[in-house]
Amino acid sequence: YTLEWRGDVPDGFEVVLVPVRALTNQRRYARFSAWVADDLARRHADRVVGFNKMPGLDVYFAADPCFEDKARNLRSALYRLSGRYRHFSAYERAVFAAHARTEILMISPLQQTLFQKYYATPDERFHLLPPGIAVDRRAPADAAHVRAEFRREFALASDDLLLLQIGSGFRTKGLDRSLKAIAALPAVLRDRCRLIAIGDDDPKLFRGQARTLGLANRVSILRGRSDILRFLLGADLLIHPAYNENTGTVLLEAVVAGLPVLTTAVCGYAHYIAEADAGLVVAEPFEQARLDQLLAQMLADPQARARWHAGALAFAEHADIYSNAERAADVILKERR
Repeated sequence: YTLEWRGDVPDGFEVVLVPVRALTNQRRYARFSAWVADDLARRHADRVVGFNKMPGLDVYFAADPCFEDKARNLRSALYRLSGRYRHFSAYERAVFAAHARTEILMISPLQQTLFQKYYATPDERFHLLPPGIAVDRRAPADAAHVRAEFRREFALASDDLLLLQIGSGFRTKGLDRSLKAIAALPAVLRDRCRLIAIGDDDPKLFRGQARTLGLANRVSILRGRSDILRFLLGADLLIHPAYNENTGTVLLEAVVAGLPVLTTAVCGYAHYIAEADAGLVVAEPFEQARLDQLLAQMLADPQARARWHAGALAFAEHADIYSNAERAADVILKERR
């Protein structure tokens, strides 16, 4: 069941487009839930698995952060009087309430604490999944050749330092922080640096910031694309100083490609960077000066980057970060209480 579908339908799947409309998102989602419940009453399903919080789910895939926590800490008290708040709060409660029966597939351990803070959800209903990194993101046997060809294509000299930032939602991902950190580098490092940011977002604000910081000729902002592995292999560092990030899949995509990472501790997958010895993590509370310091430290130390590269590839060999779908299937198919 979905409100829209793009692309081909996989073999063996039935996609049901739910024909509901409304002037507001919350009203549209309420009508969607009601339509689905009515259809399921006529056409029985063994399991109902949802990617959006809503009543009637057997299993919920928790890709989104805790709504209640954001509403209470990032919004004014007046927001909690709105119809939008009442809708999304009730739908989240339908999944996470202590008396509910929905099994919860978690992709970040950080969010479980928040859900339990507001809903007292029992531990046994949470199931932490491996990240589910695609195996084709791993560094191939000809990684060195791919890197050399990429750097030739982008006119990167052997001593140039390419920083990579990947992910739509440039504001949330901290692109402004990255630009400030590059501008703060010592001239001897800054003059060797280039930044490529990739994502489907409006780049106007950040191109303006780059011009203001004197970085216009060192920053390229590209639309989302399918050949991300080439960029991961061709770069020298992934920088991801997000303001808020439930997981941060790109962190692990960089790790399995052997690319050192600089990120922030708010990212759900930041702990993997420390476990893999694949880079550095800016602790909370975030300080721009600390990001500036760590970026300069990483770029000035090729031996450390080589160690992080080796640590990342070794981690990719043995870590359980690929079996997301298999573990999820086990939870979905287990006998219901």
